[in-house]
Amino acid sequence: MYTQALDARGSDALPEDDGALQQRFLARVDAEEKIEPKDWMPARYRSTLIRQISQHAHSEIVGMLPEGNWITRAPTLMRKAILIAKVQDEGGHGAYLYSAAETLGVSRDQLVDQLLSGKAKYSSIFNYPTPTWADVGAIGWLVDGAAIMNQIPLCRCSYGPYARAMVRVCREESFHQRQGYDIMLHLAQGSPEQKRMAQEALDRWWWPALMMFGPSDANSTHSGDSQRWKIKRFSNDELRQKFVDFTVPQAEFLDLRVPDPQLRWDEAKQRYEFGPIDWSEFDRVLKGNGPCNAERLTARRHAHAEGAWVREAASAHAEKQRRRAATAAAAADQEGVR
Repeated sequence: MYTQALDARGSDALPEDDGALQQRFLARVDAEEKIEPKDWMPARYRSTLIRQISQHAHSEIVGMLPEGNWITRAPTLMRKAILIAKVQDEGGHGAYLYSAAETLGVSRDQLVDQLLSGKAKYSSIFNYPTPTWADVGAIGWLVDGAAIMNQIPLCRCSYGPYARAMVRVCREESFHQRQGYDIMLHLAQGSPEQKRMAQEALDRWWWPALMMFGPSDANSTHSGDSQRWKIKRFSNDELRQKFVDFTVPQAEFLDLRVPDPQLRWDEAKQRYEFGPIDWSEFDRVLKGNGPCNAERLTARRHAHAEGAWVREAASAHAEKQRRRAATAAAAADQEGVR
């Protein structure tokens, strides 16, 4: 869902790749051919994909937490069932994406260890609290809306496994966005107290949602290579502008005020102009000093520890199946000798 990892600095000590292979690789990318796991690829292309896909997977898994704590408090049975389905989808997205990352030669255990140790990043948006039911609506509307803006172009990513995983992810994210907007619509058209709750949630989530697209293009470390390799199709600022232009009319329909006094429609440019983003807040949250960073990692570590018996049981079952298959094969070979 999230390309902030493209702006994290990786190792500069990567070996030089063969020039002819590099040229053939770029020609395939330019021809819109998909790069598959067994194809030759530059080391930096591989490391960039591992960084982006793993952060995307981590974000899906950690992203279950802000809404998950509202499952038992959802206002109706229908809302509870919808929210359960949404949180389950996010877990499934993480599983798809970990599988896509594994095709690049990294193990899922490595990726999970990097998350739990705090070494790996996930989207900064999930380090904010959800104090009211309206926050669940705002996450669906704004956070998943920003994710869709980011992820639809990823369906055309040059790396085949990532692009194919994103097709299903985007279909499910569109449902997530609609259910979030539906929550906000009901609150905005409800009592004055409910509308106030919706407005306060919009106030809390607007700027973090804009930060989801990553730093401005001038400060984006890896976006150039990622666009050249067609991992990304649009720059951070282009995607952010698309999101603002798409979302502001939705807020107006809800009769809610976007918390930006500098927001205005530019008739000449046919787009909205918006105020400066507080990148110091973005940096602070990304470095682990946001409102819920410690809480999120603590919850993931606890869940990982509590799930150890499930992983052990699954491994034992797989080993039992492997031994049975080996025994059956040996018996069949023995029967053939006779």
